[in-house]
Amino acid sequence: MQPTVTIYTKDYCPFCKAAKALLSSKRVKFTNHEISDDPAKRREMIQKANGRSTVPQIFIGDFHVGG
Repeated sequence: MQPTVTIYTKDYCPFCKAAKALLSSKRVKFTNHEISDDPAKRREMIQKANGRSTVPQIFIGDFHVGG
């Protein structure tokens, strides 16, 4: 069983688009959390990412890959 991949993004972010395209090209299934208009998801991301507030933030299971 593969670990869950989670990515936090903003819709206008070119780096987010590139990260999602890379994951898709590798056929990695991921859950995307769009945080542009969701303050609660943004706070969740910042907490999980140890204070980092830039996007994208990527997690494999509970492991923070980074942004």
